[in-house]
Amino acid sequence: MERIVLLISTLDTKCEETMFLRDKIRDLGAYPLVMDLSMSRDVPGADISPAQIAEAAGTNIEEIRASSERKKITNQMIAGAVKTAMHLFGENRLGGVIGLGGSTSSLMATEVMRAMPFGVPKLMVSSTAALPGLSTHYIGTGDISIFHTVIEISGLSKPLCNVLERAAGAIVGMASAEPLTVESARSEGRPLIALSMFGPTEHCANHIQNRLQREGYQVIGFSAAGVCDRAMEQMIGLEFFDGVVDLTPGGVGEEILGGMRAAGPERLTSAGKLGIPQVVAPGGVNLMSPRKSRYKPEYHQRRKYDLDALRTFIRLSDDEMKQVSEVFVEKLADAAGSTVLMFPTQGWSAVDRPSSHMFDADQDRIFLNVLREKLGARLDIREVDANLEDDRFAEAVEEVCLEVFPTPGTVWKSSSQFHITPEGRSHVSEELDVTSAILDSQ
Repeated sequence: MERIVLLISTLDTKCEETMFLRDKIRDLGAYPLVMDLSMSRDVPGADISPAQIAEAAGTNIEEIRASSERKKITNQMIAGAVKTAMHLFGENRLGGVIGLGGSTSSLMATEVMRAMPFGVPKLMVSSTAALPGLSTHYIGTGDISIFHTVIEISGLSKPLCNVLERAAGAIVGMASAEPLTVESARSEGRPLIALSMFGPTEHCANHIQNRLQREGYQVIGFSAAGVCDRAMEQMIGLEFFDGVVDLTPGGVGEEILGGMRAAGPERLTSAGKLGIPQVVAPGGVNLMSPRKSRYKPEYHQRRKYDLDALRTFIRLSDDEMKQVSEVFVEKLADAAGSTVLMFPTQGWSAVDRPSSHMFDADQDRIFLNVLREKLGARLDIREVDANLEDDRFAEAVEEVCLEVFPTPGTVWKSSSQFHITPEGRSHVSEELDVTSAILDSQ
């Protein structure tokens, strides 16, 4: 079966340019399928029409066009597009997805792309990619490549034709790679392990990664800065991994305290819900990185550490530490699989080694005491007399991993088969407001 490159656009505003891109993709040997998300009028040329998209969303194109509720109808078209695209994916026909457009089209097309699993090639060709804040809306937690056109997508000038030819080459090249699935990733019998990390826990993370890889595991690292660790959580929820080393779950605290590393309300929940074995450490949990524009007056009195020109860590207060500890209790209390908390007594990252002004063993104990009091024997807690970045701590984590993770040649057994719903890996949020997203970014 010939694999499809799904081309998402709006023919009511970008017909000529879309057809040019379609033809260039076809000239390179791929099979393009044009999905039209237009909401104003019918334009010939689409393989998947706006009427079909509306029908997939449970409505009809006449209602869409008659409505004055822009937010509602935009979300309906996105939902229909996601369902249609996931149908193609489920038939193993989807080789890649490419979008073409300005602000609204880019927001809609990338919403569809983010519903696609990790590994499906995704390219957004956008004239607004560089507008402040919009690229973060476009990418979110998806493995999406952004092609900034620089010039407006209007009229087939020589420069724009060059842009579209390069975009066609990019998506066809990406689609030629062997598709990634959970099954193909595990095909060599090497279990997949997720590992959260950031700069101040990097030495420990690398030590663990190298050891586990020598033992026959595949270790996939995620930067714990609020986006990639959020994506890690989603992939854990899709049963992509056989085990988790959550070395740096600082985004849990930043989520409730309003820090820059906030990683969403679902952080540190997916492995426990599914029974996937997890080894957890408090890397970076005693630190917060508030936005400078939202600094409270008392933050200036806190112990602080300048990581770089843009990021400053401050120590949590005793009350904040208790608050964060309670959230960890809630998230770990009902873990269905093996869960081990590794507690380093000499600091939780390179930032708070015993020689640093950021070190506070008594305050760190607040976290440990709350978990012990509330969870008791339900949580396996193991103390290690070392800093998290010391080799001794990394080696202790490695031994626990070898104890609780499935051995190479086997994989963690789910209670249900890995699957993705027709709605994709995440439902379209009813809170999405494309117009607001554009205005907020400017």
